[in-house]
Amino acid sequence: MERTIIGPVFHAARPNFLSLTPLCVLLGIAAALHSAGRVDIGESLLVLLAALLGHISVNLLNEYHDFRSGLDHLTVRTPFSGGSGSLPAHPEAAAAAGAAGAVALAGSVAIGLYFIAEKGWALLPLGLVGALVVVAYTPLITRQPLLCLLAPGLGFGPVMVGGSAFVLSGHYSWVGAVAALPPLLLVSELLLINQFPDVEADRQVGRRHLPIVLGRRRAAVLFGALLIATYLTIIGGVLASILPLPALLALLTLPAGLLLAVRVHTHADDTKRLLRYLGINVATIHLTLLLLAVGLLLG
Repeated sequence: MERTIIGPVFHAARPNFLSLTPLCVLLGIAAALHSAGRVDIGESLLVLLAALLGHISVNLLNEYHDFRSGLDHLTVRTPFSGGSGSLPAHPEAAAAAGAAGAVALAGSVAIGLYFIAEKGWALLPLGLVGALVVVAYTPLITRQPLLCLLAPGLGFGPVMVGGSAFVLSGHYSWVGAVAALPPLLLVSELLLINQFPDVEADRQVGRRHLPIVLGRRRAAVLFGALLIATYLTIIGGVLASILPLPALLALLTLPAGLLLAVRVHTHADDTKRLLRYLGINVATIHLTLLLLAVGLLLG
């Protein structure tokens, strides 16, 4: 890869958006420790590498497809939406970004196949779901409203958290399954609200996500429901004695969650005011997942 395109490809991978991946893997590690009592450090690092490669892959392929479709030339970029802007500024790097995305996916799949060989075929369904989300997200899933809502959460929740917990513990467990629900809900609401600024541009290239289908105001109600459901899931997991009592540490972000549910609905049609809450939402999600992982480790 020529030096002149390394920088644009690196930025197209959206490295500043990759922080959710270590948190989800940490949550999977915590779930495995809670159910199995120990994890292998080497396997944990390999799981993290596979997850990062998968996330990098979906970012690069998304950037590549959005550049090819012309969407990148229609969106108004914000810190949370509209792409990185790397490929429109450096169109000569587009092919390399697409190729790098395919290589990253191949690396993630290779690690997944290794773990299937080592841990058993029960891991295969999660691996298939993860690979399909990466490959199909931009060209196909973004045209199916419900799939577009749930696919990112499936990737970060059941696939990343549940898969990590399975690999590191050697079996599926209720704690791994329940621990995967908060990231499923939180990442789904994250992608949902981040679609708000791009509604007009996305509509022009044939996308059909829920802010387009429902309108921003009704989609904001769904955003709030997903956010509140996250906290109810954690409470339910503790009441059912699946999650340990310290998992309730994650409820420390509940005031921010309630604020977001109200303010996002209030400012759903005002992108300029909404941007502030997009940032608060990102911070709330990160802190909630971190506190949940810490709660599992303490329990």
